[in-house]
Amino acid sequence: MNPKRALTIAGSDCSGGAGIQADLKTFQERDVYGMSVVTVLVAMRPENWQHVVVPVDTQMIKTQFETIWPGIGADAAKTGMLPTVEIIELVGSLLAEAQIKHLVIDPVMVCKGTSQPLFPENTVAMIRHLLPIAEVVTPNTFEALQLSGMEEFSSEDDLLEAAKRIHAHGVKNVVIKAARIFANKAVDLFFDGVNATWLRQDKIATTWTHGAGCSFSACIAAELGKGAAPVEAFKTANAFVRAGLKESFALNQHVGPIYHKALAKGL
Repeated sequence: MNPKRALTIAGSDCSGGAGIQADLKTFQERDVYGMSVVTVLVAMRPENWQHVVVPVDTQMIKTQFETIWPGIGADAAKTGMLPTVEIIELVGSLLAEAQIKHLVIDPVMVCKGTSQPLFPENTVAMIRHLLPIAEVVTPNTFEALQLSGMEEFSSEDDLLEAAKRIHAHGVKNVVIKAARIFANKAVDLFFDGVNATWLRQDKIATTWTHGAGCSFSACIAAELGKGAAPVEAFKTANAFVRAGLKESFALNQHVGPIYHKALAKGL
């Protein structure tokens, strides 16, 4: 057996629901061998779930990456939380030099449960150093507003306009996840610069969504690494995360993750 290999470059969520932990669970369920480069350590204070965020030293990030490339090799890679401009620039340069065939950028800008960007200046660095080398970028609506420079979304036309603006930054394919702006539906948009593919579905009745975005982008990376076309990887990731959301659960009074084994078969 020689499975495809996928790399996540992201933060460590010690609760296990998001970040590298969610990525590796997703890779396993999608039948690819997962590897990781840790960029930031994230812990939560149990009394109020306040996040404590500690970036990893850049030399250690570089050494981790070199363990994978050229040390092992990867069929696909994805990024998650990159907490500083310096780390974004480093990861961008490492990925550009490695030229890993399939790269997914999940432009993480906040920890779930918070409302302010971790570091607002990171948006410019992402646009400059990550989007031009990516095959797919997967912002949620908050992140899409930052990347597109728009002020608000109130319609599907707004989402499509944002996708066009983000595509103009050089990324090949844009996925916008719009789970919260419509009252009665969840909308995902895939845009390749010419064609728009929409997935419009009923919302899933759960408040436990921790790790959904990480798992979505990880699933896309896994499917690309196995040879799927980007739009098909997008559809698979949508089905994978929706199944996980249907089986999500409360981990404690503060947070609840999606369940990654909810769709282990049949996709």
